[in-house]
Amino acid sequence: MVKMILSGCNGRMGKVITELVREDEEITICAGVDVFGEGTGDYPVYNSFPACNEDADVIVDFSSPKAFDSLMDYAVSRSLPVVMCTTGLSEEQISRLDTEAGKIAVLRSANMSLGVNLLLKLAREAAQVLSPAGFDIEIVERHHNQKKDAPSGTALALADSINEGLDKAFNYVYDRHMRTEKRDPKEIGISAVRGGTIPGTHEVIFAGTDEVIELKHIAYSRSIFGKGAVSAAKFLAGKKPGFYSMADVIGN
Repeated sequence: MVKMILSGCNGRMGKVITELVREDEEITICAGVDVFGEGTGDYPVYNSFPACNEDADVIVDFSSPKAFDSLMDYAVSRSLPVVMCTTGLSEEQISRLDTEAGKIAVLRSANMSLGVNLLLKLAREAAQVLSPAGFDIEIVERHHNQKKDAPSGTALALADSINEGLDKAFNYVYDRHMRTEKRDPKEIGISAVRGGTIPGTHEVIFAGTDEVIELKHIAYSRSIFGKGAVSAAKFLAGKKPGFYSMADVIGN
């Protein structure tokens, strides 16, 4: 049984993960850490990492960049692997993750969904076959009207995955309304749509002569990210120091 410390247990994703783990016989939450104190789970909750003295195998973090240094200090001091799901980390914090991966196992991903990470793999492999055959590549992402950033981090991760598979020979084009020229074969178009309550949707389009191939992922709830985080926690527990990704979890 894998024992997890859940950082940010009182947040939206923390509550999702708490419910998912209740139904999982391979993992349990031995403690939560949250600045807002007691939670609704059936495990003790501490308001800081120094206060937590539970025996654990892995930490999953869905909290805030403000908690980062305390969490990493605790993880390194106890040789605990960390699944870092918190977004908005500074360059300095990301650099520290790279450094600490020499001491503990660290997993970080732009998107914790297993489906999205499979899409990253499939899109890269498809591009390696289709791009040399003359197929153009476009990425279209759609989200609800409350999402502030555009394009999404997942759309950029898709573009990066594709470009890495093509020796980083492609440029990204985000807006065509001012462009009065033919499409450059060495570009990846990225478009964003915002409206209503559209669920998070990412589509990769490979457009060739007289044929089009599309790869698509739709996220209908936050639970997909929680499921991915739980899978990552079970994977990372007991791993040697190093930097891991969701690609390792799905066996890429």
